Amino acid sequence: MHSQITVRPALPEDYDAVARITMASYVTAGYYGSPDHPYLEKLRDVAGRARYADVFVAERDGRIIGSVTSAKAGGDFSDIGLPDELEMRTLVVDPEVQRSGAGRALVQAIVDQARSLDGINAVSLTTGATWESANALYAKTGFEREPERDWFVPGTDIKLFVYRQDVRQP
Repeated sequence: MHSQITVRPALPEDYDAVARITMASYVTAGYYGSPDHPYLEKLRDVAGRARYADVFVAERDGRIIGSVTSAKAGGDFSDIGLPDELEMRTLVVDPEVQRSGAGRALVQAIVDQARSLDGINAVSLTTGATWESANALYAKTGFEREPERDWFVPGTDIKLFVYRQDVRQP
């Protein structure tokens, strides 16, 4: 049995661990062949990301094991968020501990954050069309596909799926 996972805002001293886990997650999963890919270079700049968005970490026994970022629509780190949505970005879990509940805990933290924000009615996200484990996690955690919002990475044939979860309280 695993000890408890804590999700909290990332601190500057966490940024190196977040960058390492981000690279390991994307490269190990085969999403990008090289850590030198321009998009991964952007994601490696956790301090830059934190200037425009909220970065959270999942921690177990004092060790950072995952991270997620949330961005408000129209900001420099938002791709697809609508004005009433909080956009979830860059959900990563250390490949050594994947399927341990960290991803689910990070998703829940963003849903909880969205529920606490005035004017936010939903969480949206983009994920790779072929990223089976990510797509499965989002479906299991209450997100629904929004196929009319799917898009292609500019200049490529890489299709990205959009998911959305309504977070309004009944």
